[in-house]
Amino acid sequence: MAVLHATGLAHSFPPDGMLFEGLDLEVHAGEVVALVGPSGSGKSTLMAILAGWVVPSRGQVVREGVVRTGWVFQNPHGSARRSALDHVVLPLLARGRSRRAAEPEAQLILARFGVSGIAGRPFQALSGGEAQRLMLARAVATAPDLLLVDEPTAQLDLATSATVNGVLAQLVQDDTAVLVATHDTATRDACTRVVDLAEFSPAVRAAA
Repeated sequence: MAVLHATGLAHSFPPDGMLFEGLDLEVHAGEVVALVGPSGSGKSTLMAILAGWVVPSRGQVVREGVVRTGWVFQNPHGSARRSALDHVVLPLLARGRSRRAAEPEAQLILARFGVSGIAGRPFQALSGGEAQRLMLARAVATAPDLLLVDEPTAQLDLATSATVNGVLAQLVQDDTAVLVATHDTATRDACTRVVDLAEFSPAVRAAA
């Protein structure tokens, strides 16, 4: 069971001031936690710290049971000519599945995210919403202990955003801790808990 314990986190990019400070956070497997706050408040930076990719200016992060980390970026990136099915099959192959076993499993994962109908289409032919859901499906296929999702609806229209938010609500799994950086109130509401970085921002507190 993946668990994150963050204590006394603070981070800055000199010569700028602190993005956030005094942040304590605990995230358990089975939670989908929304990270909200104004632009520049450090949402993506905090996710990188929690993943162990950035060392905080102060504080520490303890990761229990976190071996595999997945990251779904704001702008979906895929192999243009590869099919949607191939994108989900690949991480299954990397986990030791045979191609024969991986394809039906990938189909089930695509169906979970409502995109089974695009399995044979190349990535370059997908709409923005389809591509974003495919990236979520691919991330789940890696069986991550920690899944980081950065602004999943920022580039999408309202109807497509609603579909992606519905997918996010399904990401609650017993063996995965999920963090979602977002400005979207509907995305926030699809999560199980909200952490507002404005509460830990010296600049916001000084302006209040």
